[in-house]
Amino acid sequence: MSLLAPRYRGLYVSLFTVFILFGTSMTIVGASLPKILADFSWSYGVAGAVIAASAAFYFLTSLAGGLILKRLGPKATSIIGLALSASGLAFFASTPSALLNLAFNALVGGGQGLIEPTINWSVIRMDEKGTGRAMNLMHGAFSIGAVAGPLILGLIMGAGLEWTILYRAIAVLFALLAALIAMLPFETLGRGQREEAASAPQPRNLARRPTYWIGFACLLLYVGTELGISNWIAEYFVRVFSTEPAIAAGMVSLFWIGLLAGRFGTPALYKGTRQDALLGLSSVLLVVAVLSLNLVGFTEGTRAPNYLGPSLTFLAGLGCSVIYPIAISLVGASSPDAQESAVSFAVAGGGLGLFAFPFLMSWISQAWGIKAGFVGYGALACLTCVGSFTLARAFRKEKQERGA
Repeated sequence: MSLLAPRYRGLYVSLFTVFILFGTSMTIVGASLPKILADFSWSYGVAGAVIAASAAFYFLTSLAGGLILKRLGPKATSIIGLALSASGLAFFASTPSALLNLAFNALVGGGQGLIEPTINWSVIRMDEKGTGRAMNLMHGAFSIGAVAGPLILGLIMGAGLEWTILYRAIAVLFALLAALIAMLPFETLGRGQREEAASAPQPRNLARRPTYWIGFACLLLYVGTELGISNWIAEYFVRVFSTEPAIAAGMVSLFWIGLLAGRFGTPALYKGTRQDALLGLSSVLLVVAVLSLNLVGFTEGTRAPNYLGPSLTFLAGLGCSVIYPIAISLVGASSPDAQESAVSFAVAGGGLGLFAFPFLMSWISQAWGIKAGFVGYGALACLTCVGSFTLARAFRKEKQERGA
């Protein structure tokens, strides 16, 4: 089965490249945090505020993304998003001023909040058969960037080069991609159903559709789980399993390798169209892996076999791999008459999770220790599983109501 119709392939490859850089831009601030703290003498509180600014503006622009996408179209929305992120990355960490860096990082997050819903919407429009394979593969591009960014940053620092060079390089590449996107044939996707709107009946209020709200909640919980594990897994291994810091840092990469394997492997191995069933199975694997990591930490501690923790970390990434892209696909498929708004609102849920849960889990870990903090992520994984099954059930019900 062909992944996409031939007329979409050039556009898809170009957006795939954008999503690789998008993934890189989402992880390099965290990866360079030790250097930022050392060079600028910031406190944890100041650094947290600067990082939170990106998440907050990501949430706000993705929340408004549906309206912007509908009014301006995918080409203009993508270009604006890339321009905002490029502007922020061009100047971030160029000064020790926390206030200026907060503003620059807010620009980065604001641009990201426009880029993601636009690309998600575009892929849904390309996937005419509704298999979800193209969406899984596209989010594999994000994983490539998320793995590559910290690795490249490490190589730059190891070579004794200025670490901010990566920020400037990504800014230049974003600017070049904006110029490329200006020449891409987005018109093949339609313009948000505007042409069909005159003859089609008015869509039912989105707020009355269960998938609209469940998709928001599911991605809020999922993003909190995914990025929470990514941010805390190294510290968990150091404190609980007495792992060397250099090796523990590799657990972050291993987690993202699991994500990468699932996002590329699923489209290659699964040719069916039951995305709802795949969503449920993936979320169950996530729960089993994270709860097992908690159980091993409490019962075995440093006596755990060397292979057990890394294996469960990889499986946690594998369990995470298709939840986000499938959830986005189901939300978009459930609202064919208002995909821009539905997809942007779901993405905003992820943005809210990105903003809120790091504060909550940091407070739990500070008060009761890293094991308690990781129990919190186990609970979030369970809630994500409930949300995934609820979304799948709501999708099937709405599909039956539409007679699809």
